[in-house]
Amino acid sequence: MSAVPGETSVMEAAVTSDRLSHRRSRILREKVIELVLFFAALVSVFTTVGIVYVLVKESVVFFQAVPMTKFLTDTQWTPLFDDAHFGIMVLLSGTFTSSAVALVIAIPLGTVIAIYLSEFAPFKLREIAKPFLELLGGVPTIVYGYFALLFVTPLLQKIYPDLPGFNLLAAGIVMGIMIIPYVSSISEDAMRAVPMSLREGSYAMGATRFQTATRVVVPAAFSGIASAYILGISRAVGETMILAVAAGMQPNLTFNPLEPAATITAYIVQVALGDLPHGSIGYQTIFAAGLTLMLFTLVCNIAGHMLRKRFREAY
Repeated sequence: MSAVPGETSVMEAAVTSDRLSHRRSRILREKVIELVLFFAALVSVFTTVGIVYVLVKESVVFFQAVPMTKFLTDTQWTPLFDDAHFGIMVLLSGTFTSSAVALVIAIPLGTVIAIYLSEFAPFKLREIAKPFLELLGGVPTIVYGYFALLFVTPLLQKIYPDLPGFNLLAAGIVMGIMIIPYVSSISEDAMRAVPMSLREGSYAMGATRFQTATRVVVPAAFSGIASAYILGISRAVGETMILAVAAGMQPNLTFNPLEPAATITAYIVQVALGDLPHGSIGYQTIFAAGLTLMLFTLVCNIAGHMLRKRFREAY
């Protein structure tokens, strides 16, 4: 039997109405999901704004009592003593020295590991080695700190008998080991993103695998590798517990890694766990030191963004 024309139009109208209903429902769900994602993204923005607000607000109070010139040029850091000095360069010297030692370890080793995993390692080995490598990033930093203090330092004292029990060298070496997964993982991902056509073209020109890896793949992935280096620098500068345990937390203006010294993060931990009254000048120093550290990290991130923008290749 053939359908009655009126019934056909009614059925078509019902199907159309049902499709429109499903479409409106889907659009509504997508809008809700988009709104949820938008608010989730705002959380990081509001958190960053809140951190900056607290640091700047408290630092303004600090700099009303301590001149900026004294803060930047004084060569002593004794804010908790009766004869108080507020030379941030003392903490910066320890921070830069320990970070330099860590980066000397992490950047070359991380880059070599990334090149091997990306260009030379068999597939099964890469799938096994990379997760184990990234597990280093999941070890608590307090464990790394005691490893530096109780294992690495005694080994170094066999080479340097006069090495003190607390020193920047052992802390920097272990910190570099901790940073290796960050550098190698991101660098390897950047190298894997390089199109295979570039490698094939290099092989067609007679280049070896090593030449292809170092002269073709690494330059093509330079923006991603630079991002890995910037992340490693930021991670080294912001490290706390390794330095608090193994470096000594002694405010010492030195760039010698064989000596003990204090870093910005270690000092913040030291004061934050003390009994200083809220609002005192000694308490305000942790915000001034934190603002200095944040500005340095910001400079690193801006430099990394400029490098990515300058050298990024779109394939």
